[in-house]
Amino acid sequence: LPIEEVETAYYLRLRVSDEPGVLADVTCILADGRISIDAMLQREPGEGENETDIILLTHLTIEGNVRRAIERIEALSTVLAKVVLIRLEELN
Repeated sequence: LPIEEVETAYYLRLRVSDEPGVLADVTCILADGRISIDAMLQREPGEGENETDIILLTHLTIEGNVRRAIERIEALSTVLAKVVLIRLEELN
């Protein structure tokens, strides 16, 4: 299969500004791309910091959809760095 058509789960790590609406913007983009979230973690920023990481695990989804969503996410002014993407495989 072309990589754009591969279906797997993903780990995404985003460095973002700690402000209202950031998570809503990100999850809206994922929903638009038909990407379902399996788990999410957002850590409290350290004392005096205004940035944090959002870590997302997705359910199985198509790579092309994830790549397009990441382009949109990285274009947000509240996303401060490139999104870290790791493909996940289930080992039985």
